[in-house]
Amino acid sequence: MDRRTLSLALAASLTSALAVAATPAAAQEKEKCFGIALKGQNDCAAGAGTSCAGTSKTDHQGNAWKYVPKGTCEKTASTTSPNKFGMLKAFKS
Repeated sequence: MDRRTLSLALAASLTSALAVAATPAAAQEKEKCFGIALKGQNDCAAGAGTSCAGTSKTDHQGNAWKYVPKGTCEKTASTTSPNKFGMLKAFKS
């Protein structure tokens, strides 16, 4: 095997390893969590009067959501939800 072929094989191997290493973080499951976004920091669709990301009118708005790692929503504090934690469905604040 000549030096150029060896270099190309090594580069391809390194690229593959980096792609595999990056996959778990990118593939981490997310869920919508309502009532935890700060004013103007929601990910999308915050109900009537808003269109998408960054349009929530108040902190912890009950119909505004953020993506969070699956399983963490209902452990995240919310000052407006009935149970004082994020919720998996929209609620009236």
